[in-house]
Amino acid sequence: MTDIPLSIVVAVAKNGVIGRGNDLPWRIPSDLKTFKATTLGKPVIMGRKTWDSLPRKPLPGRANFVVSRSVAALEGAQVFANAGDAVEAAREVAVKDGASEVCLIGGAALYEALLPLVARIYLTEVDLEPEGDAHFPPLDPDAWREVRAERFAPQPGDDAGFVVRVLERV
Repeated sequence: MTDIPLSIVVAVAKNGVIGRGNDLPWRIPSDLKTFKATTLGKPVIMGRKTWDSLPRKPLPGRANFVVSRSVAALEGAQVFANAGDAVEAAREVAVKDGASEVCLIGGAALYEALLPLVARIYLTEVDLEPEGDAHFPPLDPDAWREVRAERFAPQPGDDAGFVVRVLERV
């Protein structure tokens, strides 16, 4: 195993919602720019439902890894039935490509399953409380420390403002 850290990149509403009907329950283009800047050039791991929700597949400029028990192959992505195998393969690609981390980008089941392995969280806190069917797992506040926070006012086209926090495991 390599020393490349696993990081979560997630947008979470005030009520813990991260999705509804396999989509984001908001439109915030400003945060999508932050997401792209955070993940570009780094391997990204996602579940099959997250892959299915992407408007553009694969995410350009990133090695795409998908965890799925029901799909054996996806054009533009490496598919793994086991999340641990996906993490190891993504770390190997990160080493080869000189990436500083591997980014886990969803969904809820993968966030929960891999949270014990995560070293950093790029947490976008969305100033909304939408209905949803996918939630981010609760974080133990004693396990994380905030190293950076930046508030963004809503820009034209954004449904809400947000705060981007970077948390590192204590």
